[in-house]
Amino acid sequence: MTDSTAAEAALRQRLVAIETYRTYVDADPFVSDWLTVDQPMIDTFADATRDHQFIHVDPKRARAETPFGGTIAHGFLTLSLLSTLAFEALPGVERTRMGINYGFDEVRFLTPVKTGARVRGRFTLRAITERAVSLQSSWDAAVEIEGAPKPALTARWITLAVLDPLAS
Repeated sequence: MTDSTAAEAALRQRLVAIETYRTYVDADPFVSDWLTVDQPMIDTFADATRDHQFIHVDPKRARAETPFGGTIAHGFLTLSLLSTLAFEALPGVERTRMGINYGFDEVRFLTPVKTGARVRGRFTLRAITERAVSLQSSWDAAVEIEGAPKPALTARWITLAVLDPLAS
C-alpha cells in the first residue's frame, strides 16, 4: 500500500454523514498530532519558493544576527502545514469527491516557529454552507507550537467539499 493509498484509507474511516457533520459547528476542536519542523523541511520549502533569506536557511548567521537563536520556518510554510495537519485530524463528509482550499480570512502570524519545534493544528468548525453538490466549511484554525504561550498562526480557513450528487 502506498503512502497516499494508506492516507486515503485512513480518511475514509473518518467520513461522517452530513447530519453528524452539522453537529460539529461550534463544538469541541479537532486537534492533530505533533509534527516536527526541521531544517530539511525548511530548506525544501525555501527551494520550492526561492525564498532563501538567511533567517530560514543559514543557522550560523541566524543565530548571530537574529533574536530567534537560530533559523525559523517561513510563515507561508507554517500556513501550508495546515493541509497536512487537517488531513490527519479532520473528519470528512460522506459523498465527498474532492476537497478544495477556498481561501483564508484574517491570517495572522503570531509567533515564529523555531527550527526543531513541534507544531500541531487545532480546528474548530464555525459555519457550513450546504449546496446541492458542495459543502463549504469555515474553520477557526491555529498552528500551535509545543510549549509556546501563543500559536504560530491563526486564520479563518474556508474549505470546499465537492460532493457526489444524491441518487434520485
